Amino acid sequence: MSDIKDHVVIAHQPVHHTRQKNDAEKVSALGGFLAGGLAACGAVTFTNPIELIKTRMQLQGELAKTASDAVKLYKNPFQAFVVIYRNEGIRGLQQGLFCGYYYQLGLNGCRIGLYEPSRYYITKYLSPSTFTEGAKIPQNLAINVFAGFVSGSAGAVLASPFFLIKTRMQSFSKATNLEAAHHVGQQTYYSNAWDGIAKIYKSEGVKGLYRGVDAAILRTGAGSAAQLPVYNLTKNFLLKHNYVEDHSLGLHFISSSMAGLGVAIVMNPWDVILTRVYNQKGNLYKGPIDCFQKTIRYEGFSALYKGFWAQLFRIGPHSILTLMFMEQCMKVMVKVEQRLGA
Repeated sequence: MSDIKDHVVIAHQPVHHTRQKNDAEKVSALGGFLAGGLAACGAVTFTNPIELIKTRMQLQGELAKTASDAVKLYKNPFQAFVVIYRNEGIRGLQQGLFCGYYYQLGLNGCRIGLYEPSRYYITKYLSPSTFTEGAKIPQNLAINVFAGFVSGSAGAVLASPFFLIKTRMQSFSKATNLEAAHHVGQQTYYSNAWDGIAKIYKSEGVKGLYRGVDAAILRTGAGSAAQLPVYNLTKNFLLKHNYVEDHSLGLHFISSSMAGLGVAIVMNPWDVILTRVYNQKGNLYKGPIDCFQKTIRYEGFSALYKGFWAQLFRIGPHSILTLMFMEQCMKVMVKVEQRLGA
């Protein structure tokens, strides 16, 4: 994460290129991977229920030709929470949580841990005139976006099997009463993440575990390209105009909130596509582009923003918690690596 512990110079003072590196730039790639993954696991503990709600809202009415054909079991995130809790309890709302931990370790470990190394090499080779070995890496919006896409895509590939299984676990409803009889999406049952891995591998091989990975790259790359650059832009803007104090809770909260909004807007269409490609049992969709075209053809463009409010309610707190936890995880990781290196 860039600029997490950035020392910002007051506007009227000269800028020195020998400013101290922030914590994210001090840790190794492995340290960043662990810090990012652990921070995201802490966040998903609280946000998994809304992730489950988002998944189900994105699946309801799938490829329905008319509004009357679409079963609308979930009307909004709050009503969906009540329906799921009443029919499936708290365990139903936390379905797929441990699979979510594995996914977050892989995804955000790469997305956050590889972000600074990506910025380093991209800046070094694409903008050598601004690069000085050993000095703080300069901020460049285009490079930041590219680095976010690269690190996010790497995480998407690594964690894709767990997102596939998590999606299917979250879409599966264990409720048997009349009110919940209209399930959304195709129903696939796995007792846990490793049961899912075993069943998919047995029936489809390694290829089955990476079904929809191209959609995952599009979705995660888009979100990553927005999250960290928006976070840093907001943070630098607030500090430049002295709206909040550096290292303050308010600074990280506002910056994280804006990052969450940016991610929700950019990522939701690809998230809908990914959810549907992952949840299919057979070959309803040939790939993300086919899913994109069919979704618009049958349900209209607005279908790409199904579950948007649930997405926003999820990604906002998730971004805030992840980035705030990461501030602390990076501090700890810096101390750990300094001790190990001493």
